[in-house]
Amino acid sequence: MKLFIAEDDKTSPKFLASLAGKWGYDVSTASDGEKALRILESPDAPLLILLDWMLPGVRGPDICARLREAETNGDCSRFMIMLTMRDSPEDIVEGLSAGANDYMVKPFHQNELRARLAVGRRILELQSELVEKVSELEHTLKEIRTLQGILPICMHCHKIRGDKEVWERLESYITDHTDALLSHSICPDCYDKHYKADAEGTED
Repeated sequence: MKLFIAEDDKTSPKFLASLAGKWGYDVSTASDGEKALRILESPDAPLLILLDWMLPGVRGPDICARLREAETNGDCSRFMIMLTMRDSPEDIVEGLSAGANDYMVKPFHQNELRARLAVGRRILELQSELVEKVSELEHTLKEIRTLQGILPICMHCHKIRGDKEVWERLESYITDHTDALLSHSICPDCYDKHYKADAEGTED
């Protein structure tokens, strides 16, 4: 999973990137707030984010707030951890209110950071699975609505007028709009009408 680290200290980004790389993360870094925003607002930006509070240009809480404002429909698709030496209750409230999911005070324990990143990773993976399931359900509901609607069918050839106002064979429509697999057979009535006489003649 991609991990983005924004830290203004000269050595911290390298140290954190080295740690996270050993833990299996694909790490990118920035040392100022403006560069961090450019990266995080770009397409395919990392969703797991470790932000220092004090960054040149734009503060960590302000980055959190801006990213949350850009999310639509309560998306909350990013997991942001605020990393700072500020440990007062007021600072913690400000950081979390700005949109951070978690808050860590320096100096931190490496195993604690690893565990918190793992929590963020699991949440993001669950969100991704949920989005996929919702998409599948919406597609299924669309198909159900299609099959429950009024379908014009030709009284002679039994073709269906489909969604695109095109007449198509009934079996083609069913195959395209459901997971059903069709196999051809003969009902008893049609057998009696079309084949029974020939079959009896053959027996004689």
